[in-house]
Amino acid sequence: MTDDVKETSGRPGGGRSAAPEGRSAPASPTLPAPPAPGALTAKVRTLAPSMTRSMQRVAVAVADDPAGCAALTVTGLAERTGTSEATVVRTARLLGYPGYRDLRLALAGLAAQQHSGRAPALTTDITVDDPIADVVAKLAHDERRTLADTAAGLDTAQLDAAVTALAAARRTDVYGIGASGLVAQDLTQKLLRIGLLAHAPGDPHLAVTNAVQLRPGDVALAVTHSGSTADVIEPLRVAFERGATTIAVTGRPDSPVTQYADHLLTTATCRESELRPAAMSSRTSQLLVVDCLFVGVAQRTYATAAPALAASYEALAHRRDPRGARPR
Repeated sequence: MTDDVKETSGRPGGGRSAAPEGRSAPASPTLPAPPAPGALTAKVRTLAPSMTRSMQRVAVAVADDPAGCAALTVTGLAERTGTSEATVVRTARLLGYPGYRDLRLALAGLAAQQHSGRAPALTTDITVDDPIADVVAKLAHDERRTLADTAAGLDTAQLDAAVTALAAARRTDVYGIGASGLVAQDLTQKLLRIGLLAHAPGDPHLAVTNAVQLRPGDVALAVTHSGSTADVIEPLRVAFERGATTIAVTGRPDSPVTQYADHLLTTATCRESELRPAAMSSRTSQLLVVDCLFVGVAQRTYATAAPALAASYEALAHRRDPRGARPR
């Protein structure tokens, strides 16, 4: 099968395409509105790593030269990128547009935004000879772009549904390994501070044994940039099969973890390099999503969340006293 006819798995904006045996797949959600022109380049950066090589050529072309590509017919863009018309249309759909006509309109809008005087993006590759001031500036630039791209590509309907599930959950399990494990810990600590029962088992075996105890009304949330970490997928699968509501936070919307996700929240990352591994920028975008989830849950449960936050702050006040003594 060639790149031009290979189909991509998954669907824009939602969870798995098929349910495991023993549980019915949820009804297909209404497809989200096409990305705004300003979100197009963010969408390309997020999805390009999981595209076929021919689709990558189309995606990179439209992101690098939106004005030039907006002037091309579907045949012209296929010829420019050395692909086929079918590949161009599939790329447009994967990026969230119903068809190539809609993509051309977005490209024209993006070109107009760029022509309005916005400064070009900086080149931020970090080298071994960079002075520390340049390292700070480049990392700050990349983190800002990662956050902006994640915010632009985040499906707010999926986010709202995830918040609703978390706010009503009897119990929440959060799974993550490595840098994603730190994000999992961050979310559980936040939920605990507003009086919700949450766990983030660091041991993969414990994660699975915890997942076995879940049932409908519980929530299981997986954090994995690649979407293919077995130690994260396995407990999410078990939780899904037990009837828990499942959420995946991942940078790969067509990855294996989405097969077991009722709700999919996609993160963005910067281009990986030798001195800037993917774990750095993926952690930044994951933390943004976690903060959005937490704030949303705190809003929904404000009557109990506010007193719980105040109580936890008061309980730890003496540890912030410079003398280390409990205030009397």
